[in-house]
Amino acid sequence: MPVVDQNSRRRRGTGLIALDADASAGGYTLFAPLTGGGEVYLIDLRGQVVHQWKLPYRPGRHARILAGGNLAYNGVLPDRPALFPMWHKYRGGVMTEVAPDGTVLREHRDPLQHHDAHHLDDGRILYTALEPLRGADAEAVRGGVPGSETDGTVWADTIQEVDADGNPTWSWRAAEHLDRDAYALHPDYSREHWPLINSVTPLADGTVLASLRSTSDVIVISRETGEVLWRSAPGTVSQQHCPTELPGGNLLVFDNGVFRPGCDVPYSRVVEIERSSGEVVWEYHDPARESFFAPFMGSAQRLPGGNTLVTDSPSGRLFEVTRDGYLCWEYVVPYFGGYRESQVRELFPAEPNAVFRAYRYSAADLPWLTVAGQA
Repeated sequence: MPVVDQNSRRRRGTGLIALDADASAGGYTLFAPLTGGGEVYLIDLRGQVVHQWKLPYRPGRHARILAGGNLAYNGVLPDRPALFPMWHKYRGGVMTEVAPDGTVLREHRDPLQHHDAHHLDDGRILYTALEPLRGADAEAVRGGVPGSETDGTVWADTIQEVDADGNPTWSWRAAEHLDRDAYALHPDYSREHWPLINSVTPLADGTVLASLRSTSDVIVISRETGEVLWRSAPGTVSQQHCPTELPGGNLLVFDNGVFRPGCDVPYSRVVEIERSSGEVVWEYHDPARESFFAPFMGSAQRLPGGNTLVTDSPSGRLFEVTRDGYLCWEYVVPYFGGYRESQVRELFPAEPNAVFRAYRYSAADLPWLTVAGQA
C-alpha cells in the first residue's frame, strides 16, 4: 500500500469543503456516482447523507426527483455489446421511476438510449437514442477524424418520447432534420457518433431543447415539423452540456470550453443566453479561470433566489454560486471506483468520483423526508 494516495482528487480532500449558510439557497442535493453500483445519495448542506437509494443498475448518467417526490433514475442495461469504443461510457437503456423506499414503480427499456432521459410528471419520457448510418448515409456526415468510424458506421442521434406505458408518442431524427454541412463534427472528434446529443428537455412553449456536443450547438426543435427553430450563435458555447430553460425564456448552459474559438487556455463556465438576441447576459467562471475546467460532462441548475448549483462532473465537485459569482457552498463526492467495462477502464484507468449531474431540492420537494433526517 503506497504511503501517498496517487488519486489526486481523493488526495485533495472530499466531503464538505466550504459553506456560507447565509448566502446559500439551502436545501438538499441529489447525485449518483457514475462508477457506483446503483447508489443515489441525498445530502444536506453539511454533506450529511439524509436519504439513499440502491438501484439494481449502475447509473446511465443521473437521477432526479419528480413532482410528488419519486425518483427518476436512468440505469445501464446490463450485458450489452459496445457499439463503438466510447459507448459503454455514456450508454443507458433502463429508465425507471422509483419510490422513496426503493421500490421500482415502472421501467422502460431501450438498448440504444444514451446520455439523457427526461422523465415528465405525467409519466412520459423524452430521451436520446441512436440509429446506424451506413454507406452513403454515413459518408454524408461531415467533419471528424477521417476513417474513425467503427466498421464504416456512423451512429446518429434520435430523440424518442414514450408515454407512461412505453408507447411511442413522438420521435425526431438528426439524419432527417440536420443539414450535414451546417452541423459538421469538430475535426478532432471521432466519426463514430454524430452529433452527440447529451441533453434533451421540453420547453414551456411545447418545443424541444437539445444540446449537440460534437458540433457545439444548442438548438430548439419544432415538435410539429422537426425543423430547427433556434440555434446558438457560433462560438457562444463549446462542447456544452445541460441547457435548461429559465423563467422568462432565457437558457442556462454549462459551457465546457473545449476548443473554444480564440482561447489558448481552456476553462469552463456557466452562461445564461437570451434567446431573442442570442447574447450571453450572465456568466460564471472561477476567478482563476484555469482552476475550473471540465472537459466533458457538467451541469448547472438555477435555484430559487438566483443562486446557481454547478456540477463539475469529472472532478466530482458540486458547488453553489450567487448571482455575483460568490462561491457559498462546495462539496466533493467521496465515492470513488473504476468502470466495470474493460473498454471504458482502458480509456479512464483511474478511479473517478464523477457524477453527470447533481440537483438541489427544498424540503417541500421531498414530502417523505422525515423531520429526524432533515438538516
